[in-house]
Amino acid sequence: MPPVDEYVACRKALLEFIDKNSCAPIMVRLAWHDSGNFDKNVSSWPAAGGANGSIIHEPEIDFGANAGVIKAVNFLKKFKEKFPAVTWADLIQMASACAIQATGGPVIPMKYGRIDVKDGSACPERTSRGTADNAGLPDAMPPFGDGSKDAASHLRVIFYRMGFDDEGIVALSGAHTLGRAFKERSGTVEFGYGDAKASKYTGSGCPVRHDGKEGVGMPGGKAWTKNWLTFDNSYFQFLKQGPDEHLIWFPTDEALHKDAKFKVYFDKFADSKDAFFASYCKAHKQLSEQGSKFEPAEGFMLPETASKL
Repeated sequence: MPPVDEYVACRKALLEFIDKNSCAPIMVRLAWHDSGNFDKNVSSWPAAGGANGSIIHEPEIDFGANAGVIKAVNFLKKFKEKFPAVTWADLIQMASACAIQATGGPVIPMKYGRIDVKDGSACPERTSRGTADNAGLPDAMPPFGDGSKDAASHLRVIFYRMGFDDEGIVALSGAHTLGRAFKERSGTVEFGYGDAKASKYTGSGCPVRHDGKEGVGMPGGKAWTKNWLTFDNSYFQFLKQGPDEHLIWFPTDEALHKDAKFKVYFDKFADSKDAFFASYCKAHKQLSEQGSKFEPAEGFMLPETASKL
């Protein structure tokens, strides 16, 4: 029988930890980077990549795109010790779903039972997904590692490889409503760790949580939204609110409202948080399961629970 009770206890502990430490964004980033190297054209496990826990191993954890996610791995080590029946692949994806929920987002109907890869031999090669580096994770700005001449084409190359359509691409991009970029990690912004290197909306005293409580976790960096510890559709308000020099808007963000096919969904999600949440749940669940090998084969679900945070 699947260890459902241990998984439920782990989920409860994660929700409390993420809420207390305001660390939701890096949990989402860790899970996305573990699953985001999936290649639907590869049939064997774990060669196809995806949500299999390989990111905790070298050399993958040391890829440039994964700079900083070791912090999330270290956060999760104590949960793995306390709840040993929860696999690393499941723990990583569970933490991401909890992070969405803890910041006011939807409760995602997650499936569990993922089998862990054994060691770093399962890590995808840096150039194995047709990109110059990082095993097929997307670039924020040109030059694009897959050779695409524009951001919209790059996003489609990356996400079509994983089996997503345009709606899924825009929905998943909406997760940028959470979190920040740092000079010390992606190097795409000039703002870094701590209050001394924070931007207008990322200092210690900024009101960013969905519940109005104080706390930003670690200050610093530059965000896509003013309330970057709140999961809502703020990301899609860019056109309505207008540019803000204190917020990020990369070429891959701009593509979502410049490309006509993407813009249909960008506008839809700007108008309706419910529509965004529905599409995001579907895409997040798909992202969390692609490339995974489950035991039992059909996986298992946990009793649904509404957030009390």
